[in-house]
Amino acid sequence: MAAIKAVLGFDMETDIGSWTSGYEGVKHGTPIILDILDKHNISGTFYFTGDAARKNRETVKSVLDAEHEIGCHTLFHETIGDSLFEIPGMMPILPEEVENRIKLATEWVEEVAGVRPSAFRCPRLFGSNAVVNALESLGYQSDATYPMYFFKERLTPYHPAKSDWTKEGDMNIIELPNFANLALDSQDEYGRDMDQWPLFRTESAEKLMEHVKAYIGYCEKKNIEPFLCFYFHPWEFWKMPEGLIYSGEGAVLPDPFIIKNCGEYAAEQFDIMITMLKELGTEFYQAKQITI
Repeated sequence: MAAIKAVLGFDMETDIGSWTSGYEGVKHGTPIILDILDKHNISGTFYFTGDAARKNRETVKSVLDAEHEIGCHTLFHETIGDSLFEIPGMMPILPEEVENRIKLATEWVEEVAGVRPSAFRCPRLFGSNAVVNALESLGYQSDATYPMYFFKERLTPYHPAKSDWTKEGDMNIIELPNFANLALDSQDEYGRDMDQWPLFRTESAEKLMEHVKAYIGYCEKKNIEPFLCFYFHPWEFWKMPEGLIYSGEGAVLPDPFIIKNCGEYAAEQFDIMITMLKELGTEFYQAKQITI
C-alpha cells in the first residue's frame, strides 16, 4: 500500500457553520479535540476566523501551547470566493475586496496568536482566483480550499495557476485538495455525497473509513500516493441546539444532518477514526509541513 499523508484541519468559526453567532463550540469543543490529538500524539491545523480569534483568546493560546498550527479562515466566515452553489443570504464579497479582507483577517489572527498564519481555508470550500492570488501576495504557504468532490481533478497538493486556481501552475502557494471518495458513483448534482464531511458523526468512523479505503484503492490504480485533507469544526464536538435557532429578528432551521450527533458521539467516533487511520499507516502533518 502506498504511503498515506493526512492533514487534520479544524475550522474555528461560529457555531453550526455560522447559522448562529455564538462560540460554544470553540470554547467547549476545542479542548475535547486537543485531548484526542494529544492522546494520539498527532498534530493538526486550526483555521481561526479573525473574529473567533479575538473573542476566544484563551482558546488560541491553548492551541498554541499544544504546538498545533494556527491558520486563518477569513474575517467572519464570510463567502470570500466563488459560490459553487447558491446559499440564500450568503453572497460572496466582490473580487476587488478579497485581498484587503484577507489581510485584515490575517492581522487579527496574528494579533492574538503572536504568529502570522501561513495556512488558509475558505469557508464552505468556496475558493477563487482572487483568493489564491491574494494569499500569494500576502505570503501564505498553503490554501486548503480545493473541493475534490466538485472539481474532481486535483488529487494531491499542487501549485495553482494564477489564471485558474483549480489548475496546476507556477505559483509558490500550495493548494491542498480536500478528500472526497472519487470512487463513488455520485447521486448529487454537485458531488457532495462524495465529500467526507460529516460522515464520521452522522454515520460512524467505520462508515467514513469505507470511503477512505475506497479512495485509497482509487489512487493506487492511478499510481498516486493518497493524500487526505480533512475539515472538522469544534462545534461538532459540543452538543448543538436542535430545532429553530432564534437570533436577532428571526430564526433559522439548519438541515438535520448539520447538527446530528454533535457532542460525545462525534468525539468518540473521531477518536476511532484516528485509530483506524493509524492502523493503515497514515502519517499526519500540519498544513505548513506539506511540500511538493
